[in-house]
Amino acid sequence: MVVSRVLGLACMCKYYTLIGYLGRQDRQDVPFLVRNELFILYEIVWPVVVTGLLLYSRNQVSMLFLGQLGTAQLAGGSIANAFANITGYSVLKGLSAGMEPICGQAYGARQWPVLNQTVQKTILLLLAATIPISLLWLYMEPALLLCYQKPEILAPAKEYILFSLPDLFAQAFLHPVRIFLRTQNITMPVSVCATASLILHIPISYFLVFSMGLGVKGVALASSLNTININLGLIGYMIFSKSCLKPWTGSLVPGLKGWIQLIRLAVPSCIGVCLEWWWYEVMMVLCGWLVNPKASVASFGILIQMTSLIYVFPSSLGMGLSTRVSHELGAGRPTQAKLASAVGIVVSMVCGITSCLFTISVKDVWGQMFNKDPNILHLTAVALPIIGICEMGNSIQTVGCGVLRGSAKPAIGAHINFVAFYLIGLPVSLLCAFPFKLGFVGLLMGLLAAQASCACFMLYAICTIDWGGQVEKARNFTESSGEKSDLEASLIVAECAV
Repeated sequence: MVVSRVLGLACMCKYYTLIGYLGRQDRQDVPFLVRNELFILYEIVWPVVVTGLLLYSRNQVSMLFLGQLGTAQLAGGSIANAFANITGYSVLKGLSAGMEPICGQAYGARQWPVLNQTVQKTILLLLAATIPISLLWLYMEPALLLCYQKPEILAPAKEYILFSLPDLFAQAFLHPVRIFLRTQNITMPVSVCATASLILHIPISYFLVFSMGLGVKGVALASSLNTININLGLIGYMIFSKSCLKPWTGSLVPGLKGWIQLIRLAVPSCIGVCLEWWWYEVMMVLCGWLVNPKASVASFGILIQMTSLIYVFPSSLGMGLSTRVSHELGAGRPTQAKLASAVGIVVSMVCGITSCLFTISVKDVWGQMFNKDPNILHLTAVALPIIGICEMGNSIQTVGCGVLRGSAKPAIGAHINFVAFYLIGLPVSLLCAFPFKLGFVGLLMGLLAAQASCACFMLYAICTIDWGGQVEKARNFTESSGEKSDLEASLIVAECAV
């Protein structure tokens, strides 16, 4: 009863905020416009949520198999996974986000050749990025020796990351293709492929780890095969589907035009993603400096599992909102783009409140799913309510980044992340944890300060967007991002009415 009243009051307040944001001329049509926008967002977002949950489950299955191999294998695999996230996966995810505004605005403007050329360029860009990343992974041992010097942990970590190299190359293809399909409002095939791959992931993992005796190598290889299976499923869909563009249609050698636009968007997008991902790794290192480092590191790892689960929902909403905003700007409809951003932000606030209430409600049981140590359970129970409050800001920040990506303003998001996390959050964490002697809770106070300031900066940035000016920029932007081509637009004309 209390939860429903809180959510109802929040929704009422946000409804009137939405009316004020849209402007006086649209107020009488707000209920209809909001319902319509919610339906469109739902159709795009829910398969993305399912895919995110499936990928989250895949990671949990891998951790489960590592745990069965032993403590050293679990620790080594976890360290290798963190190293891979910092140096590889975050970079690929960030670079691929640069194609979102180009493809979305091109789709809204019905410029099909630009979509194909952009996905080809992005795949080449990501494959080029995997070369230095692969070299870093091959020689990761000196880097890890700076932090982890136990050979029993370093050996499985090295094995895990070496056999994760196929996954790195597979991700370089998967990220652009997912965005390419989502830009066309095609999200269900990705969910179907992810479901089938997850079903296969468990027996494949068991076969490689235990039947073939590959151990840690088998866990990493099974994760790589999971991504490869998703890619194969999506390639099959694009070959046989009559309702989507084919990324290989037209010239298979992307021209020079459009590279500058793509890189200008990809680099700040990459910086923004990396700044946020790296923050949590910095917090993990700082946990090792506390009075009880083992319990603090373990508890923070458990908290990461919670934040990763909750992050699926605002992240999926942000992806859907990026698609909606870019479509409307490309189609020359600034009011609809503004409406989509407003509805998305309001939904993110409701999502944040729901996440907060959920996190608080499971504070005494979540830690028991991972560990039985009383010190770890106590730290986790104390920290989860703070994490829940942080998620209210994180939800707005994540969805707001989607709006900025859709309007081709990722550099603003990168600046906000840098200021909020490293100029505000990090000093607060250090002050509260060490001089003020708040320890583990003090570190989380820095996270709370970072997320709160991030949400405020993000809301201000979105409220000051000149949507009319963005439409004109989108028109020029789309024209300068592609080259003329004889692609048959009839492939998706029947599907593209916006």
